[in-house]
This record gives sequence, structure tokens and C-alpha cells, in this order.
Amino acid sequence: MNPPPKIQKAVALKYDKEKSDAPKVVAKGKGEVANNIIKLANEHDIFIKKDADLVELLSKIELNREIPPMLYKAVAEVFSFIYKITNDKRS
Repeated sequence: MNPPPKIQKAVALKYDKEKSDAPKVVAKGKGEVANNIIKLANEHDIFIKKDADLVELLSKIELNREIPPMLYKAVAEVFSFIYKITNDKRS
């Protein structure tokens, strides 16, 4: 018997250091909503990092709320990774 298919989940973060102290959850969802978040990110060349554990934690945060301090390190690692990838592409 095959295991049930995994349901796709996605969370979008936005960080504006001029307006907030930490990144905010600006979109989240599963299934078709997650697919649309991913599709929009791809259409706008927004980097996507797959991390099921982090998505699970972030999906519990209300929309337009800053991430809690306990997630700063994990999210900082993602932003650091994105920064490095972006700079490597420019070189």
C-alpha cells in the first residue's frame, strides 16, 4: 500500500529593516494556495528555499506578524543563504 501523498505547504516572508525589527509572514498556505505562492515566487524571480521543518513552524504564525525570536537564527540562515546565492549570480 502506498503512503498518502504529501500536501505541499509554503510560507512567504518579507523583511524591511526600515519598517520592522524582524521578517513578517506575508503569505502562507497548503495545497493549491501553496502552489500559487510558489508560482508567484517563480514568476517574480523570488528565491525559494525548501525546508519542511521551518515551513511547519512558520505556518503557525499569523499573517502580517513578525517571526518570534526563537526563529531568528533559522530564518537568518535562510536569508544568509539567499544573500550568498544572489551575490554569486552577480559575480
